Amino acid sequence: MFGWEFPPHISGGLGTASYGLTKGLAQIADVEVLFVVPKAYGDEDNSAVKKIIGANEISISQKRIHLATKNHKVTTLEVESNLVPYSSPEEFWKLTEQRFSSHTRFIETDSEGKLPFTGKYGNGLLDEIANYAIVAEQIGQEYDFDVIHAHDWLAYPAGIAAKRVSGKPLVIHVHATDFDRSGGSVNPKVYALEREGMEIADQIITVSNLTRNIVIEKYGIDPSKITTVYNAVEPVEKPENQDSGRGIKKKIVTFLGRITMQKGPEYFVEAAYQVLKRTDNVHFVMAGNGDMMEKMIRRAARLGIADRFHFTGFLHGDDVFDMFRMSDVYVMPSVSEPFGISPLEAMMSDVPTIISKQSGVAEILTHAIKVDFWDINAMADAIYGILKYPALSAMFKKHGKEEVDSLQWKHSAEHVHKVYLSALKTVKN
Repeated sequence: MFGWEFPPHISGGLGTASYGLTKGLAQIADVEVLFVVPKAYGDEDNSAVKKIIGANEISISQKRIHLATKNHKVTTLEVESNLVPYSSPEEFWKLTEQRFSSHTRFIETDSEGKLPFTGKYGNGLLDEIANYAIVAEQIGQEYDFDVIHAHDWLAYPAGIAAKRVSGKPLVIHVHATDFDRSGGSVNPKVYALEREGMEIADQIITVSNLTRNIVIEKYGIDPSKITTVYNAVEPVEKPENQDSGRGIKKKIVTFLGRITMQKGPEYFVEAAYQVLKRTDNVHFVMAGNGDMMEKMIRRAARLGIADRFHFTGFLHGDDVFDMFRMSDVYVMPSVSEPFGISPLEAMMSDVPTIISKQSGVAEILTHAIKVDFWDINAMADAIYGILKYPALSAMFKKHGKEEVDSLQWKHSAEHVHKVYLSALKTVKN
């Protein structure tokens, strides 16, 4: 399984979903997961996986050693490679004086032949994705496995590389597309990587039918190899005193997610302004970070509601659930949300939830209020109604909690397991 992040080092839903799925798969008797990330820190929770492999820990070489498992003999195989690693400028110039194919690519490594990875989403992201695929080729030859599972476009090239050297089936997991992230202004390079992964994959998992339709319509992929498997939520224990440490008597309405165009933060701010015209017994929290954060702070100030707004920055681990436990309403006004795990986490924490109709999670939730992301009046009415009428709030708390209790990762993992079997059957045929 190739991913990009794994707890506790996560920046959003991708790492949370990858972790939840591995925990669900761990409950299936005949499944073991080797989880690969660009950079391993050593403190990852590996309780549900056979091994966490950091691409930053793999040495690149032109010789690959394999263990023949049937007779336990070690065999050394020479593999043709267009990659020539070097660790210093002197070594590079020495290599360039030798004769190589025009297709040869020189790769700068450290003294141990390892490639550096940040595992972040910075300016060098495309280079890291390409290097990740180089390491994946080595992993694909050195480890024993049956199926390759690549999470999101960042890991598709790695999955493709492992498939090409091993001949094993590739399953890609579409958590989002660039149509979601960009609002339609698609990056051609990202689109090309996404489409190549989809075309080469033996099976495709999408997190909602909303995403499945995008894959079919925007990428021209055969519907027969696409299966929707909804995300889930990991049960958490509820503290005995849920209101301890709240420190504020006013009602709290929360937005939690990346503060980017895709998540619709501006609609949350505008709805908050409408609510505050009708009541002052409420405080709004925007938890997260992103490229629109400064703009949202300025907008709240211009509307004269900055004293009723709190920006927490990115929340980690238990801080997320502490925020939910303090909240009276949770709002996810996403413009285009392939799924959306945070509403499940909120409902599990007994928080009445409002979600946009333009989200994948809206396909499976009954006891959440659904509004169009752009309809700030409907959003404001829903927030005000839950705050104003305790019976309405209690109803959503009770039935929402009951609903999400059945949406567990072990059930999603069973569906994924079936996709693995289909992929294996496809390759055998």
